[in-house]
Amino acid sequence: MKLGIRYKTTYSYGEEVGFSTHDVRLFPRSGRHARVLAFDFKTKPGASVRFSRDVFDNIVAAYLFPERATELQLQLAIDLELEEKDPFHFLLENSAVDLPFAYESSLLPILAAYRERRTSGNLEVPGWQLPTAEKCRPTVATLVELNKAIHDSIGYERRAEGAAREPLETLRMRRGACRDVAVLLAEILREMGLAARLVSGYLRETDPVLRRAEGSLHAWTEIFLPGAGWIGMDATNGVFSNHNFISAAVGLVPADITPVSGSYYHREAIPSRMTSRLELINL
Repeated sequence: MKLGIRYKTTYSYGEEVGFSTHDVRLFPRSGRHARVLAFDFKTKPGASVRFSRDVFDNIVAAYLFPERATELQLQLAIDLELEEKDPFHFLLENSAVDLPFAYESSLLPILAAYRERRTSGNLEVPGWQLPTAEKCRPTVATLVELNKAIHDSIGYERRAEGAAREPLETLRMRRGACRDVAVLLAEILREMGLAARLVSGYLRETDPVLRRAEGSLHAWTEIFLPGAGWIGMDATNGVFSNHNFISAAVGLVPADITPVSGSYYHREAIPSRMTSRLELINL
C-alpha cells in the first residue's frame, strides 16, 4: 500500500521578528515496513537548511532564516510504501516471557538511559497493579492490560501546543493529549525496570478503533523486549503499533521528539499564531 503525507505549518507574527535555528523532526524512519518513495521539503526562500542525524539516529533538518519576517512556513510532501505489520509477530527470549524480568548484563549499559525514571512518586493506574517477584505474570498479556488500563482511565484531550504534562498530573486530571499519555506509559514501564522511549510521527487511521489523533501528528511509546526489539505501545488508543504507525523521531524525553522546535526574537511580546494542516492520502 502507498501513502502520501502532506504537512504544512505557518507561524505568523504581529510584527517582523528574528528567528533562531529551527529543528524539524518530521521525516519517517525508513525500515522494512515503511519505505520512502518521494520526498520534498520546502521552507521560506533564502533559508539555509542542513540535514543530519541526531544521537537517536533521527533525521533532523536544521533551518535558519537570516532575515526578519512576519511569517515562517514549512511544507513537507512524502510518499511512502507501507508493508502490513502484525504488532504481535515476535518471539520473546525465554528470560523475558514473564514479568518482572531482568535484562542481560551486556545490555544494561546500553539501555541505562531508557530505564532511568524522570519523575518521582508512585504512578498508580486505576484497575492495574505492577507485577511482583512473588506473583509473576506473562509479559505480553501484562503489557496489553497496562495499555488498555491507561486508555480506559485517561480521557483524550486535543491540545496542539504546550509541553507534555508530568505523569502524576495526567493521572490526577484523568485526561491528556497523546504526548501526555506517551510520557505516562514510558514512566510506568521504567518504574518496572524496563527500557522505554518516546516516539512521534504519523498515525494512518483506517481502523475505527483508532479514534484518537484525528489526522494530527501523534506520539506513542516503545518498549525494548529481548527477542522482539523495540515494540510500539499506543496507550492513547489502547493498541500496539502496527504499520499504520509511522515513526519520525524517537528519544528519551519530549524535547527529543518535538516535530518543530525553535524560537523567535523581538524586543517585546507580540501577537503570534500557529496554523498547521496534515493530510494522509492513500495513493
